[in-house]
Amino acid sequence: MRLMRIVPAALILCTPGPVLAQGWGEYASRADFFSVNLPGEPVVEEVTYTSEYEAEFPARVHAYEDGSTRYSVTVVDYTDAERIHTERAGNCPPDVHTGCTGAYYTGVGSWIVDVRGAIDYATWQILQRDVTPTFFGWNFVDLVEGRHLQLTNADGSRTFAAIYMHESRLYILEATATGGRPGPELFQQSLQFLDVFCNVMGY
Repeated sequence: MRLMRIVPAALILCTPGPVLAQGWGEYASRADFFSVNLPGEPVVEEVTYTSEYEAEFPARVHAYEDGSTRYSVTVVDYTDAERIHTERAGNCPPDVHTGCTGAYYTGVGSWIVDVRGAIDYATWQILQRDVTPTFFGWNFVDLVEGRHLQLTNADGSRTFAAIYMHESRLYILEATATGGRPGPELFQQSLQFLDVFCNVMGY
């Protein structure tokens, strides 16, 4: 990912930021359609996310750090995947859906594969770090399926990660803390998906 710029909180929040100033509370993003519990106001950065098929997608990282503890939600916007991949495959014949000589992608239909495999690719990227997995499994939040990982890092800290795809947006949650620090489970389990009016989308 490539960092681009910090986004003013007023442009993305459903509720004013000071709600979080007094400790754990709900943080809700109007721009990225989610809410989660955090111990303080996160910094939001716009980034570029490179997918498995080397397409570049806009994304935002909502991150809060407190010493050795870090909580982050990365939201990758795949809603324009078809156009992005079609433009990349501009030199391919219009009826090609798999295989395009001289390119790193599979043709004009590659966006479907890229979106369908996004959860597993993001999971694989996390597992490539200097970590020891202690748990990996299928998970769901509000009937939205995803992956759940627990990892021990090289410095002895622990990372809890969860990855979901909802309405063509990839959500990557990570909480890293040293031994004995509370919060990672609360952070993960508090995730909710929101509609355009910031209402919780119950299924």
